[in-house]
Amino acid sequence: MVSTNETADNTPLVWAARNGRERVVETLLKQDDVTPDKPGNYGQTPLWNAARNVHEGVIRMLLERGEVNPDKPNDYGQVPLWFAAFNGYEGVVKFLLDQGELNSGKPDNDHLTPLWCAAFNGQEREW
Repeated sequence: MVSTNETADNTPLVWAARNGRERVVETLLKQDDVTPDKPGNYGQTPLWNAARNVHEGVIRMLLERGEVNPDKPNDYGQVPLWFAAFNGYEGVVKFLLDQGELNSGKPDNDHLTPLWCAAFNGQEREW
């Protein structure tokens, strides 16, 4: 069960992205009143949630929209790339880096970069 605090600020698009519901994301993105980069709890955008949960199809849909900033941090300064690197989500890391719009050296609020996260967790792949 999800707590009320966790749901309070999340939009339907954040929830759909977080849970990998591609058809729901697609439907929501067609709505005029849906902002694809609007953050929910803790500043986590739909893209951030999709990257967090390795939903590559949703990531692609969101990034196809020019309105989505792939380098937008959450309240802790962590960008989608930071989280993907921290958890070793190689496919997500590669896809995000291929966007060419990222600052892969962008530190979070604790001054940790995506590269540091990958190295700390023993990720051996080249970026």
